[in-house]
Amino acid sequence: MRRVSIFGATGSIGRNTVDLIARNPGAYDVVAVTGGRNIALLAEQARALRADIAVTCHDDCLEPLRDALAGSGVAVAAGRAALIEAARRPADWVMSAIVGADGLAPGLAALETGATLALANKESLVTAGPLLMQTARDHGATVLPVDSEHSAVFQALVGEDIAAVERVIITASGGAFRDWPLDRLARATVAQASTHPNWDMGQRITIDSASMFNKALEVIETKEYFGIAPDRIEVLVHPQSLVHALVGFRDGALMAHLGAHDMRHAIGYALNWPERADLPVARLDLAKIGQLEFRAPDPQRYPALELAYRVMELGGLAGAALIAAKDCALDAFIDGRIGFLQMADVVSRVIDRFSGNNGPISAGIDLDTLARADHLASCYAHEAIARSVEEQA
Repeated sequence: MRRVSIFGATGSIGRNTVDLIARNPGAYDVVAVTGGRNIALLAEQARALRADIAVTCHDDCLEPLRDALAGSGVAVAAGRAALIEAARRPADWVMSAIVGADGLAPGLAALETGATLALANKESLVTAGPLLMQTARDHGATVLPVDSEHSAVFQALVGEDIAAVERVIITASGGAFRDWPLDRLARATVAQASTHPNWDMGQRITIDSASMFNKALEVIETKEYFGIAPDRIEVLVHPQSLVHALVGFRDGALMAHLGAHDMRHAIGYALNWPERADLPVARLDLAKIGQLEFRAPDPQRYPALELAYRVMELGGLAGAALIAAKDCALDAFIDGRIGFLQMADVVSRVIDRFSGNNGPISAGIDLDTLARADHLASCYAHEAIARSVEEQA
């Protein structure tokens, strides 16, 4: 029986992971499930999976979680230290689906035990890719990608020599505004940006899809995970979201991965790797689909993509600056303080300050320097947001 833990169990990736594990309960011994403030769901998952421990990242949610699991035999804990302690519990396979920078430390702790880490936390690779991958090598651990695009690349490379890869193409739906006239984007509302044409996701990731900041992060992830040079990584807008990625080889061949837009495919592949198992996902009817559309991304519509290539060129703490500034800019857009197009401008200003003569861009990467970079970039972002608000007045 495989021992598994699910970090970020109450989010969309976590819920899909729970769904797959619950379908075959005799195959898994669930060590830990963690979540945020959705205590009712976290307790329900812990009971259903008979987890050893349930952890909420919020200290003030400890008592509600304890009450919800009273008499279940499931241990409870709360806080950042408790998350890391749970990640150190022996497990064979760990889902890393905590959103944001908070997912890095538990992921590193899990790798230090030698576990297989199914990585759905974008921030880990964007801010600390070299640290994460080196930790895995040092402890004989494995990192498996769970983003649909990176899972697709990973699957296309099975049995292939990475030296034969000429380019990697990751696809993007284009988000809510892919067909809007450019002159409308400045007036785009939060409600409009929060509706995705293909995927059912949370508000923040849906807005990141509309701005293509999510794809900017995935470009950086591709470099860090696969060791692909930035000039060999391409993005294509693919409105149908059925081709998740393509790998081009030096003989001119392109190998594409197709599948329904259902995250249980990528999760299930990581859960069962190196084998394949039956999964409850739709099978594509290509005759019914009829045609697949691709187009180059418009840099004026998606300025976030150019920022990804700047970050890869700079290296060091540039990824941490990008993540922190992006999150602050997104908060400001959701709060109505800045417009849709101003998010990329805020992030660009922060990266400029980080890469200036006195910027901390080249500092070494560890948890302490990343925390300081996150704080500094957030401060710079708030200043940039304030300037943007003044410029609008």
